[in-house]
Amino acid sequence: GLGSADHPLLGAVVGLAGGDGVLLTGRLSLVSHGWLADHVVWGVVVVPGSALVELVLRAGDGVGCGWLEELTLEVPLVVPERGGVRVQLSVGAPDGVGRRVVGVFSQVEGEGEGLWTRHAVGVLSADVPVVVDGLGVWPPVGAVAVDVGGVYERLAGVGLEYGPVFRGVRAAWRRGDEVFAEVALAEEQRAEAGRFGLHPALLDAAL
Repeated sequence: GLGSADHPLLGAVVGLAGGDGVLLTGRLSLVSHGWLADHVVWGVVVVPGSALVELVLRAGDGVGCGWLEELTLEVPLVVPERGGVRVQLSVGAPDGVGRRVVGVFSQVEGEGEGLWTRHAVGVLSADVPVVVDGLGVWPPVGAVAVDVGGVYERLAGVGLEYGPVFRGVRAAWRRGDEVFAEVALAEEQRAEAGRFGLHPALLDAAL
């Protein structure tokens, strides 16, 4: 896994006194993470759910729990136009079967110590092998092409404004209830992509 110093979203990993839990800290801003400015909801920069997934998986990686069983998003994590927002991830001690509860919290700089908002809560467990079958041929056999033209304009019409970094959908196909997508990361983001488990803009495009 990535060391804490290598990850672009999180920094220090701190062991909690009296238990097996850990605390991971970081800081987000439009200066240090300018690509976030391309994810706007009703005029406000909001950290995409895919970035919260990346944060939680990084936390799980640090404690040997690389499988995200569930993640419930509770409150949007807004990035201010100026300054930054502190982020904390708390990972609890393992239960009887090795699962750990994880929480994502933030505090806007300058709004007082101790005022933290919980944005998401989830459950991590040990790695589970993932088997992807039937993708030896691309596009998949029997899939019908879907027109993706205008998709981002339609999303903007309902308040979700995607800038260039998040406009990664290149093509899509449908086969019954299955949807297959071809997505790509913007060229200017590719140099840093290896520092993520999966760049949030790429995961967001797939979703």
